[in-house]
Order: sequence, then structure tokens, then C-alpha cells
Amino acid sequence: MKITKICCIGAGYVGGPTMAVIAKKNPNIKVTIVDINEARIAAWNDEDVSNLPIYEPGLAEIVKETRGKNLFFTTAIDEAIKESEMIFISVNTPTKTYGKGKGMAADLKYVELCARNIAEVATTDKIVVEKSTLPVRTAQAIKSILHNTGSDVNFSILSNPEFLAEGTAIEDLLNPDRVLIGGESEAAIESLANVYGSWVPQDRILRTNVWSSELSKLTANAFLAQRISSINAISELCEHTEANVNEVAKAIGMDSRIGSKFLNASIGFGGSCFQKDILNLVYIARSYGLTEVADYWEQVIILNDHQKRRFSDNLISTLYNTVSGKKIAMLGWAFKKDTNDTRESAAIYVADHLLNEQANIAVYDPKVNEQKVLNDLNYLNTRSEDENKDLVTSFNNPYEATKDAHAVAIMTEWDEFKTYDWQKVYDQMKKPAFIFDGRNILDKSEMEAIGFEYSSIGK
Repeated sequence: MKITKICCIGAGYVGGPTMAVIAKKNPNIKVTIVDINEARIAAWNDEDVSNLPIYEPGLAEIVKETRGKNLFFTTAIDEAIKESEMIFISVNTPTKTYGKGKGMAADLKYVELCARNIAEVATTDKIVVEKSTLPVRTAQAIKSILHNTGSDVNFSILSNPEFLAEGTAIEDLLNPDRVLIGGESEAAIESLANVYGSWVPQDRILRTNVWSSELSKLTANAFLAQRISSINAISELCEHTEANVNEVAKAIGMDSRIGSKFLNASIGFGGSCFQKDILNLVYIARSYGLTEVADYWEQVIILNDHQKRRFSDNLISTLYNTVSGKKIAMLGWAFKKDTNDTRESAAIYVADHLLNEQANIAVYDPKVNEQKVLNDLNYLNTRSEDENKDLVTSFNNPYEATKDAHAVAIMTEWDEFKTYDWQKVYDQMKKPAFIFDGRNILDKSEMEAIGFEYSSIGK
């Protein structure tokens, strides 16, 4: 089937950028992104593309180029489903906070709602594509819902997981390492392969069965997160043996069997995928009675949590074992640079720990506003919203955030942090002035020459 109309349910971090690139590379395909969140759709339709709900380098330019031509954003979900030939399900699949599998299993209620909505309104044959990260065998549940509608409509189910790194999502989409398509119907697989084939070489488009495709996404994120936890485990050992974790990482990264990527010691990983996907993997393994497999992968999460707590504990102990009433400036709130996504950001949990010790937190992040910072902390339910508001302030200027601070904690590796006038920062801080570099982006000798008490991860 030659695809001329695509619908994507979900205008979030995956659906928005992915569909924008598909629209750019397939000008003859009408791409419609739908969402029940009216404010989000309004933001996608804002004439000023700097107000898009998602910040990704290069995204605004593509949206500006394609929006209103063959890329559309709407809340008219049923209409878009009816007219499309291919439907991407790209809704949130958070970790369950209730019932069986609480804290580990993926919550599939939004995926099921999508499937039921498609089954209810579709009047012509559809190719339904899983784009959300899903547990193995989810396609079977979607297939069961769609194939028991009582109508004559035929549905083909495909798995097409995303392998995007936030901050480089557009580049990842334009030049992917691979595109993975899993399914039972060869015709459906080739229909989707042809969409990607307008810009992706055929040798990078992998065809598998649907179950391998679903599991590959979880496995890829688990392996990447494992590397981060591995180097972070070594970072703690380095601090006790006077080794330098950067030197260790460089030495092992030059081994072609290991490689250098994801070997940057830090305060820990965050984002929407790594923790959620590993917990999902752990839950699946436990559900099959694979205790050793589950324990192995769960340790990746345990080490990551330990690294965040270790960072905040070190900060407190260095500040004479108390941060009560002290101003701690946190530079960065997004979980990584070049994104405004704060989901599972290490900054949230470090701030929460410091707030429990009655610290005053000053936040500066170039892409995250104060309301988002407060929402992230309020979601934890550790304190009342009023307490968080009293203790946490966000600033639009890094020098204001660091003024009169007892310590600066670097939480996100934004490039601009490396170019600051650190002498100016030092001059207006309380003395002694401390820097806790959670991302290892500053030069220790330069900071100490200015007068800072400097500490970083694994050195």
C-alpha cells in the first residue's frame, strides 16, 4: 500500500519530532498529529515557533517549513483516524503507580484507550504502528482489541520503536543508525519501510518479528544505562584510590571492543526512557520467574539512585554537615543539555534531598521555567506546594541565581556553563565558595585558581 495519509496519536517528545521529519521528507504524505491536550496542540500551532512545547535543536525550523502544508496539529482525533491509512500510537507509557506491577510495570492504559478509539471509529483498513515504548507482547493485546470490533475492517500491527536521544533527536531522525520495523504482515512492513525509505538507506531499515522489535527497544536502553551505571560505580572507587575517572574512561574507551560512548561519569542518568524501560524489563523478567535476570538489571537502577544520593550527601558533608538556611544554586534542571525535558532528572532528586535538610534552592536552566521546576518537586509529594514555593526560586540569569550562594551545583551539562565569568560568580558568593560539578564539565585547576573549593565526580 502506498501511504498518503498518516495520523499520529500523541504530540509529545516522540510523536512531534518524528512526524515533523516524516512530513519534511515525504511532502506528498499528509501527516496529522492529534492529542487530547488542547494547550499542547495550541503550542504546536503557535505562529512563533520558539513557543513549541518541545525544544530540540532543528525542530522549530522543520515545523515552520512543513506546518500547514503537509503537517497538521489538531484535537480532532476521530476525524484524523478515519481518513488515515497508517496510525502511529505515540502516547505516554509511564511506570505504574498503582496495583499489580506498581513501580515497575508500564502503564498501558493510554495505549489501550488509543486501540479502542481506533477500533470504534475506523471504517477502512489501517496499519497501526506502535511507536511508544512497550513491553514485549503488547502488540498481541492491541491486535486482540482491533480484531474483535465486529466490523470488516482489517488492521495490521507493526512495532517501530524510536531510538532518539533527546538533544539530538532531529539529527537522530535525519541520520538514524537503524530503523526497526517488526510485524507479521510483509505488505504492512514494506508500506512503512517505503515511508522511511524516502531518506533512510534500505540497509539501515531492519525487518523483524514484532516481539523482537518490542524487546530491542527495552534492551537498547538497558545496555546504555548499564554503561552509565558501570562508569559511575568506578567513579566512586576512583575517589577512594586517587585515580581519575576521566583518565580511566579514556583508557578503556580506546579498546575497540568497548568504545568511548556513554562513559562520562556523572551524577546519574535521567529522562523518560532509561529508568522506565529497565524497570519494565525487570518486571517482565520477574513475571517469567527469571529472578537472576531481574536482579541483574535492577542493580543498574540501584546504582543510579545511589549516585544521586551520594552527590547530595557529599554536598551536605562538605558544607560542614548542614545546609539549613543556606542558598544552593543549581545550574541546570533538564536531565541533559539541549532539551527542556525534566523527566527523572537527577536535579529533582538532589534538590529534594537538600530541601529535606531545609536548604534554599536557586535554579537556573536556559530552557526550564520556574513553574516546571515546582511541578517536578510537587509531584514527589515530599513537602507541601507552599513549602516548595518558599524554598525554591528560579532565575532567568545565572549570576542572579549564584549571588550570595554558599555553593553551586552543576546538574546539567549545558555548554554555556563552560563560558561563564566564573570570577564574577566567585566574587558574589559566600566564602568559602564551593562548586560541586555533577557533570565534570569545568577545569579543576582553573576553578581552584579563582578560589573555589571544587569537587567533581570520580576525581
